[in-house]
Amino acid sequence: MNKSLFASLLLALPLSLSAAPQTLNVPLPPPVPGSSPTAPATTSTTPAAFTQLDAPQQRQRRADYAAWRALPEGERERIRQAAARFNALPADQQQRLRQQFQAQDQAFREGWRLGPQLGLEFPKLHGLFGFVPPEQREAALAVLRQLSPAQLAQLTLVAQRTPPQERDTVRSAFLAVPPAERDTWLKRQAGQ
Repeated sequence: MNKSLFASLLLALPLSLSAAPQTLNVPLPPPVPGSSPTAPATTSTTPAAFTQLDAPQQRQRRADYAAWRALPEGERERIRQAAARFNALPADQQQRLRQQFQAQDQAFREGWRLGPQLGLEFPKLHGLFGFVPPEQREAALAVLRQLSPAQLAQLTLVAQRTPPQERDTVRSAFLAVPPAERDTWLKRQAGQ
């Protein structure tokens, strides 16, 4: 598993999505020799190569792998397809896209570890979900992944309109809303 490939893929994903959301052109690093360009999560790093990394790099690789495994299969497939398209780009274009992405704020880049759908909306959701207490993280991620695109759009309005001092209260209230009542709650909170 080449976890740096996954990290690079997610870190570079928003550049092409913001330019053309309908086409998923995702910047990725060059393919690892002997690996499939359409399967970033299934390439392998030898144990010897992993042990050559320093502790922060190993932690990053583990975090990348955990993020990849947490994605729904549909999101992983979108990433695999984007990887294939990215690998078809000329090397200079790949490098230019990587540099543009690296110039973005780290919080913005980290949001892409949540996958294409949530990564696209994460800058707008960051106010409510950028600093979730550990005891709410799994529940928050599960709820966010259940939302439709329309619900995510409403939630971004709520997140952007919520003052900093009310974010914890609003997030907790949102997470406590039963799935059948989310539309009503979101519309009310978004003022629609």
